[in-house]
Amino acid sequence: MTPTPDTPQPTGLAAVDALLQPFNRSDAPGLVVGIARAGKILYRRGVGLASIEQGVTMSPRTRVRIASTSKQFTCLAVLLLAEDGLLDIDDLVYRHLPELTVLHSAGPTLRQLMQHLGGWRTDLPSVAQGLALLPTADWSRPIVDPNRELNFEPGTRMMYSNTGYQLLARVVERLSGRSFADFLRERIFAPLRMHDTESLTSDLEIRPGMAMQYQAQPVSVGGGLRRGIYPSELRGSGSLVSTVDDMLRWLAHLRSPSKIVGSPDSWSRMIERPTLSTGVRLPYALGLIRHDYRGVEVIQHSGAVLGATSQMITVPAHGLDIVILVNGAPVSPVALAFQIIDALLGDALGDPSVHVPAEPHAALLGRRYHSPETGAVFGFEDAGGKLGLSWLGGRGMPLRQINGAAVVPCEDSALSPLGLSLEELASETAPQVLTLDDGGRLLRCALLPEQAPSIASLASTLVGRYLAPDLAIEVPVEIEGEGADMQVVVRLHGPHGRSAYRLEPLSSDVMLAIPTDGLFSGMGGASVVNIDREGDRVVGLRLDAPRLSRLRFIREEALA
Repeated sequence: MTPTPDTPQPTGLAAVDALLQPFNRSDAPGLVVGIARAGKILYRRGVGLASIEQGVTMSPRTRVRIASTSKQFTCLAVLLLAEDGLLDIDDLVYRHLPELTVLHSAGPTLRQLMQHLGGWRTDLPSVAQGLALLPTADWSRPIVDPNRELNFEPGTRMMYSNTGYQLLARVVERLSGRSFADFLRERIFAPLRMHDTESLTSDLEIRPGMAMQYQAQPVSVGGGLRRGIYPSELRGSGSLVSTVDDMLRWLAHLRSPSKIVGSPDSWSRMIERPTLSTGVRLPYALGLIRHDYRGVEVIQHSGAVLGATSQMITVPAHGLDIVILVNGAPVSPVALAFQIIDALLGDALGDPSVHVPAEPHAALLGRRYHSPETGAVFGFEDAGGKLGLSWLGGRGMPLRQINGAAVVPCEDSALSPLGLSLEELASETAPQVLTLDDGGRLLRCALLPEQAPSIASLASTLVGRYLAPDLAIEVPVEIEGEGADMQVVVRLHGPHGRSAYRLEPLSSDVMLAIPTDGLFSGMGGASVVNIDREGDRVVGLRLDAPRLSRLRFIREEALA
């Protein structure tokens, strides 16, 4: 039956059922939803399949990888060590991991790593090795970290860093003398009776009652599903598997004034919002995000890994706790959680956020801007009727109208907040210059040409052999094809895998780097390359991605 404007819309828990109905299938992956109010369970339901191969359904007892929702547990582990007198969260990370190269005298500190303010580069192996499976690391040995510089000066910006959290897990192991998994189990999970939760570092490991992870493949490579297997270890950054019951138990403890694990001071630190050196206050605390939603404060953290996504959110003023665990269903658990809050709190909420509409800004759609100062590129696209900001070639993030500005807040991007003046955007033509507020730093960004130069016109200046010091590899840049089919491809061969990026000019000095692997590209893996020149000669390339800045490729010689 097709709803009509006069059809009564479901409310309360019936609305939750309606939201889940499209995923209530017997031939596809699914999700589990758990909801509690003041610690009392209101709703526990699984839909879809935990295993398509075996026909096993998702249920409230199904264990699912929670990905980055794990990060708050890593932070609490560090705070417990601080309570034990073994560290201070404002210690430099080098104090506890002395084998790391000191990249800045003032940071990162452990606190900055927990807040993603440390500038530590993340997931470098994937740049050179794509989604190739990496061997298990020997954590009993000193760290060999390839980083030779930070993304930025600690404390000046926010940029999400999984590797920073892996360093924190190392600190937990080194100071406690126990494995990260054992420390979490003994100090956190057992006291809180979270018996179905554990740290599982690899997607190749098997546990009873655990959902299989399924990753949708792009149409360009045939569509369908494949197993979601993260290529490297997730320890500290996203290693936990859990159930909705365990996570609801955790949320009840988070809200409770009486603590079983951790001191009241430690929990105050967990939700204390940081301030950048620019004076901008951020919502990302220690593995938890605090921000306003329709006039109420929420505390939340989501997670996403290949084949699994999650959202954990609480509305403390209403005692409302929601946990959503997904093993491949085509749904955003973040958006779904806010829809559930809307359905259950209704009139207790204020007005929804106002987004910048796309239609009045048609002149901006498809145009891109470049910051000569940082090399960053952003553009505009229609995001379902909303004006979307595409950052570094990624998918458009809807801009919100906040105090005369068009803003992508930190909670939407996992970056410093990005803002533009609505007055500047109101021009009937695309302005030649826009001022971007990047976390309190104002960047004058120039409009890139509507018609970019052809790759054929630039190919001969780019091809050659480059050295990538942070990857410790040589990188050939080569021409493939001829005429209209010509491409310039950057090829990277790591010790365990390889990747390749097709260069697409945006101007004579700025390009997109698009992974040639269809799955990697479909995950929004585009990056920006800035060209370094001495006179007319290309001497190097600089690659920037949403979680990586200034990765240098130094030209060694041109290819004949």
